[in-house]
Amino acid sequence: MTAILEELENQALQLSPKERGELIHRLIVSLEGEPEDTPEAIAKAWDEEIARRVADMEVGKTVWIPAEEVFARLDAIIDSAR
Repeated sequence: MTAILEELENQALQLSPKERGELIHRLIVSLEGEPEDTPEAIAKAWDEEIARRVADMEVGKTVWIPAEEVFARLDAIIDSAR
């Protein structure tokens, strides 16, 4: 990490959690731009997506994989990459 990044990190860690959250938000917006929708519209869209996914699970459209199996697969991938 360059010296300037280390200094910025040190300064950022001196901020309150609320201030760090605001800084994170500003940095993300600087990379991605402002969201096109309001926070309420985004939350509504996520609620609808979650409801759709739950409905798909309930009627058997999706396959459930136990978390233990997912983590075991990830561990195997990581181990093979070393």
